[in-house]
Amino acid sequence: MEAQTIINISIGLVGALGGWVLNNLKSSIDELRKQDSLLADKVQHIEVLVAGTYVKRDDMDKLGSALFAKLDKIEAKLDGKADK
Repeated sequence: MEAQTIINISIGLVGALGGWVLNNLKSSIDELRKQDSLLADKVQHIEVLVAGTYVKRDDMDKLGSALFAKLDKIEAKLDGKADK
């Protein structure tokens, strides 16, 4: 065998091995992109759920009114005790 034939065969083998590695890397990257897309969709769905469950302004106003009414009653009782 000539030296050129050996070099051509070795370059062909290295090229084939490199092609196989690059093909595996490409398929791995494609799979990761699919998983990233699915994960992004799940996170977006969770964000929509969280944003939809905020306390409404009317409910918060009612809660504040009830809380201040209770605090006023407590203050009145404390004022009554202080007078004694």
